[in-house]
Amino acid sequence: MARYTGPKRRLSRREGIALTSKDIRAIEQKGALPPGQHGGKMRRRLSEYGLQLREKQKAKRLYGVLEKQFKNYLTSASKVKGATGLSLLELLETRLDNVVYRLGFVKSRAEARQLVSHGHIKVMDKKMTIPSYKVKIGETIAISDKLRDNTQVKMSLEDLTTLPEWLDRKATVGKVLRIPNREEMEQSIDEQLIVGYYSR
Repeated sequence: MARYTGPKRRLSRREGIALTSKDIRAIEQKGALPPGQHGGKMRRRLSEYGLQLREKQKAKRLYGVLEKQFKNYLTSASKVKGATGLSLLELLETRLDNVVYRLGFVKSRAEARQLVSHGHIKVMDKKMTIPSYKVKIGETIAISDKLRDNTQVKMSLEDLTTLPEWLDRKATVGKVLRIPNREEMEQSIDEQLIVGYYSR
């Protein structure tokens, strides 16, 4: 499977937001300057297409989704009754790796994806190894017994101060109570620009 293996901080600087928790400090210090030797000098005004492209790239990189998969999500969202952009974000937010991240089991979506891929997550008491699995309302997500005493997992659970209202968690078991509202989804994304990009 194709995936980006280069420096993650470079992507964070390119999009102007911290894609991982480790990048938050770096983005604040450098003022989210674009990467590269001349990143701080080149201040080009983006066209409408440029803004749409950047928004699409930001969403892809934030959720760790490749181009083909992202386009498939948009196609699925366009078939659902209602706003396409909102349906797209719902599909991305209810991915298993994102739910694991939102529950506070880990500190980033990349870590959550690795946890799922390695078989450390159970959905309704069954081992699940597909990060893109769409979690349904009422389903429970739990960390495997083998990983419950893991130091990093314990630290992540302690660090999470507020849990989204659409989720519930008791110790290392979480549950999806409902589909999240727009206010509870990723605020740094303008979904209308993404829809506009694909409707050209």
